[in-house]
Amino acid sequence: MALKVISAGFGRTGTMSLKLALDQLGFGPCYHMDEVLKNGQAFVPLWNDVVDGKPDWETVYAGYHSAVDWPTAAYWKELADYYPDAKMILSSRSAESWYDSISQTILAVAQAPEKWPPPAVPWMTMVMKILKRSLGEAWDRESLIAVFNAHEAAVKAAFPKERLLVHSAKDGWAPLCAHLGVPVPETPYPRTNNREEFFELMKGADDM
Repeated sequence: MALKVISAGFGRTGTMSLKLALDQLGFGPCYHMDEVLKNGQAFVPLWNDVVDGKPDWETVYAGYHSAVDWPTAAYWKELADYYPDAKMILSSRSAESWYDSISQTILAVAQAPEKWPPPAVPWMTMVMKILKRSLGEAWDRESLIAVFNAHEAAVKAAFPKERLLVHSAKDGWAPLCAHLGVPVPETPYPRTNNREEFFELMKGADDM
């Protein structure tokens, strides 16, 4: 099953809202880090193979029609080449607001390994590899804002305008639906996974 939509945007750029939007528009199931969290025993080994340079994309994304968030965003170039007919999206926000969000959520968890529940250690170990691939080793504000801006510039430069949509959650349905060639729903664009909801999702790590 080929992916029809791939988002290159980093986590904390509205990726959960985008996942729900793609599901609603008929491009689901949509792959998000939350899927790895829910299916860690099956999915973590697949991503460890990817990190080790042995990707099996057909198995990784079996049953999915779209993919957003990390780990996908760490391999956007490879996936865009592997699925040449997939529409690309860059979920985006200001670099400063992204840093403020990720530093209080994903990085707060990643930088406190002593607090990882034992069942989640294999998952978090894989996540750390993915984060370092995307973000590098220096996670201070200045370094990460520079990485974020460079990433967005690289994605924008990689695709023709007809293949790539740069999308913020505040843009809502209209540009997304135009990009994908589907009608605009009458319901509001999804808004979810604020910082409180992020930590609620993270509680699933206790049950891996």
